[in-house]
Amino acid sequence: MFSRRMIAAALAAVLAGALPAAAQELIGSYTAYIGQADLHNSKGAWLTEPWQVLRQDRANYHRFGVAQNGDEWDPFFGNIDNRAAMERMIMNGRIDPGARRNLLQGGATVFVRIYGSGGVGRYVNVTVAR
Repeated sequence: MFSRRMIAAALAAVLAGALPAAAQELIGSYTAYIGQADLHNSKGAWLTEPWQVLRQDRANYHRFGVAQNGDEWDPFFGNIDNRAAMERMIMNGRIDPGARRNLLQGGATVFVRIYGSGGVGRYVNVTVAR
């Protein structure tokens, strides 16, 4: 049998594990227009996942100087390593299936909120508008 003390200790451990997620803060955000240049990688291959398109948009903006009207600077994805982490961050975050479709078609505006702590991004929430 488990004692009350063991149960309390286990519950405290679970709650303590949840604290880092609760401590995540908004570390940056940006708005961008997803144009045709964002739908293909640097070698011309068609991109099929939202994180690929968002990563290409940020590479276009920060690395290649390719921007459409509506693209904004962000404080996070100028770093190549942070762009590489975008897949994990989107998988840990949220994007609606309808928003996913609109993003992959291009011609949409995205609003991206970056959450993390200590300058380390953990997840992003993506909203898409046509």
